[in-house]
Amino acid sequence: MRFLVFFLISFAVLGQYTGPVPEKEDLPYIVQADNLIPTEATTANEEKGKKDETIYTVAGAASSSKTPLASPIFLMKVKDLVPEKLKLYRLDVRNGRREITFRSGKKAKNPEPLRVDIKHVREGLVRLEVSDSLPNGQYSFSPDESNAVFCFEVH
Repeated sequence: MRFLVFFLISFAVLGQYTGPVPEKEDLPYIVQADNLIPTEATTANEEKGKKDETIYTVAGAASSSKTPLASPIFLMKVKDLVPEKLKLYRLDVRNGRREITFRSGKKAKNPEPLRVDIKHVREGLVRLEVSDSLPNGQYSFSPDESNAVFCFEVH
C-alpha cells in the first residue's frame, strides 16, 4: 500500500504526460479526445490596402482543419518555433479568402490577439489553451514578425 501511495505521489509530482503526441514539429494540433488534428499550415500573402493598411490574406474561404470546440486546446512539439511568440487572431472571410487588416499610425486601431494560455507539458511539448469561447469562424495562429499561419475553423 505504501508503495502505491509513493508511486501516485511521484507520478503527480513528475507530471508525466501520457496523451497523444504531435507527429510534426512546430505545428499546432487541435486536441479532440485522443485525436490530434493538424492545423492548416501556410503563408499569408501581404497586400497594401488603403493608405496605411496592410492586409494579410489566406487562400480559401474556410480552413481544412475544423473543430466544434469553442475553447479549443492545441498541442505542439516544439523545435524552432517559440510558443510565446504565437498570436491567435480571428480572420474575416471576404471574396472567397480569409483576411485580417492592420493599420499603421499613431491612432491606428488594430485587431487584438485572443488570449491563449501556454503550458509546457514536458520537454519539447507545449499545450496552448484558448482562454475564452470562440464564436464560429476562421482563426489563425501566427508567430510575431512572420507571415507563417496555422489556420483552423470553429464550427
